[in-house]
Amino acid sequence: MIKQHTILFTLLLLITFGFAQEPVNYLEESEADFTKRMQWFTDAKYGMFIHFGLYSQLGGIYKGNEEGRYAEWIQSNQDIPVNEYAKLIKTWNPKDFNASKIVKLAKKAGMKYLIITTKHHEGFSLWDSEFTDFDIAESPMKGRDFVKELSDACKKEGIHFGTYYSIIDWHHPSQVVKIDEKTKKNNWGQISMKSDRKAEYVNYMKNQIKELIENYDSEIIWFDADWIDWWTLEDGKDLYQYIRTLKPSIIINNRVAKRKIFKKDFGTPEQFHLEDKVDYYWEACYTLNDSWGYKIKDTDWKTPEVVYAKLKDINGKGGNLLLNIGPDGDGNVPKESVNILVEVGKMLKKEAK
Repeated sequence: MIKQHTILFTLLLLITFGFAQEPVNYLEESEADFTKRMQWFTDAKYGMFIHFGLYSQLGGIYKGNEEGRYAEWIQSNQDIPVNEYAKLIKTWNPKDFNASKIVKLAKKAGMKYLIITTKHHEGFSLWDSEFTDFDIAESPMKGRDFVKELSDACKKEGIHFGTYYSIIDWHHPSQVVKIDEKTKKNNWGQISMKSDRKAEYVNYMKNQIKELIENYDSEIIWFDADWIDWWTLEDGKDLYQYIRTLKPSIIINNRVAKRKIFKKDFGTPEQFHLEDKVDYYWEACYTLNDSWGYKIKDTDWKTPEVVYAKLKDINGKGGNLLLNIGPDGDGNVPKESVNILVEVGKMLKKEAK
């Protein structure tokens, strides 16, 4: 009898353990659970985007060349070789970067969340990553961790914290830029994956994203560069599932996969917004002037009235506004950005009375 009980108990343990180990399919999340997870995002309505990296010190100009619209794309715009561009890490010294000041600005502007470009297409990591030497720890800012500083400041001010991560990486050895047959120029936007190195790079991505979640408590992972031809819809779904196993409550934008097809967790129209309400969550991201990254000669600033009108229109159609700032090479937010955000904040405060 004892033996029979032991066998039954063992079988029960095996069955229980087996059920416990079955993976959760986060792509089939119930509508109720999805709504609950997205609630704070829905309530937030307005967030701050921060584009900041090695490119910030150039201000859109490299060796006297101003070619290119977006300053954060300067390596592509001016076809700067990887080894040459990488030298920027030695002169990147944003000593004035003040996370507390930036987060307080976001709060004063009426923003409820913040997204920072922890790794843009250039491949530079804004934090001390275990998996690369192309990071803040190898720059004159060694000893500081801007991602941690921002995360801590957001917690202190009650702002939700999120991290941007590019799927492509112009610095990683798994990828190589090739000449476009039509333009006869290097096509950085469609950088090629070397044969047999994709799995290695995906593992690198997962390791870094795990750091962002576990070390900095990121509440949103904001992907970009889903357009690359070697990144498939299935790749995106696999990465989505992996991230949700690390932190089930996390929110992920649709660029984790292919944005034209994949809408979880929210859509991401860029430099425009939807005309009508839709049956999925969405967030429109806009620049304050024309460039995302800091650009010295870009003076095409939106007025506070224009920003406020966009915010109201977007919110009225069920979306959020993610509005960008681009700190300069010293880490300072341009005074024009500060003034605009403060004025919009005043408008929102007046409206709430």
